[in-house]
Amino acid sequence: MERNFVDKNSIVRVIWGKADTVLFIFAGAAAEFALNKAVDWLYFTGRLPADPLGRLFSTVAYARQIIFSDEENALLAIDRITAIHQDVEKKRGDNIPDWAYRDVLFLLIDYSIRSFELLERKLSEAEKSEVFLIFYRVGERMGLAGLPKNFDEWIFMREGHLKENLVRSDFTTDLYRQYKKHLGSFRYLILTQVQFQLVPKTVRNLLGLTNKYWLVPLLQLYKICRLLRTEGILKTALLPPAYREQIKMLDSR
Repeated sequence: MERNFVDKNSIVRVIWGKADTVLFIFAGAAAEFALNKAVDWLYFTGRLPADPLGRLFSTVAYARQIIFSDEENALLAIDRITAIHQDVEKKRGDNIPDWAYRDVLFLLIDYSIRSFELLERKLSEAEKSEVFLIFYRVGERMGLAGLPKNFDEWIFMREGHLKENLVRSDFTTDLYRQYKKHLGSFRYLILTQVQFQLVPKTVRNLLGLTNKYWLVPLLQLYKICRLLRTEGILKTALLPPAYREQIKMLDSR
């Protein structure tokens, strides 16, 4: 019998099987990427600043391929990610720091939990540990050093990474300029409000995110629309037309 990398009944499949949750995860990631001390690596190829939304969807595709594939194909996807990064390292003649790789895994764990809890419900400690374990296995397959061994150790290391590895820089300013350019002013405002609700206080303070107070009622409206199965109307209004079909596909699992 074919074994899945992530069990079909796993909370991780629930989290990553809904478009809105996935988009919230990457709203958080977009904030933290802009502050990471290793963000220059994302600028080396020029792909992220040139097309941040396209880059988002390619990253989502890899993550979902791992989460929704059988064991063999998930491991192949992880190996492709490793090979892509190794190729970039070869072209630049330097190595991406281990802590930078860990940062990406850590933020995927954190925003998977935060996004689901913001949109759905609180997760149990067992469910949070399950989210950690899946991404731990990804990091282990990539051969990353210094990974935490359990969820409690991850919490401790995550706090350390937030304090040590984030800084506001010219890259931060430029990335947010690109976000606004590609989203438009109104959608960009929504992005920053989602980020305010979602990200840790350290990230919020470094970015200078402020609360406009209207997002919470909008989230409540969205939750009601989901119950009535009419959220597609609101989602269509809030998302760039060029990416609507790709976003719909995120709900296909």
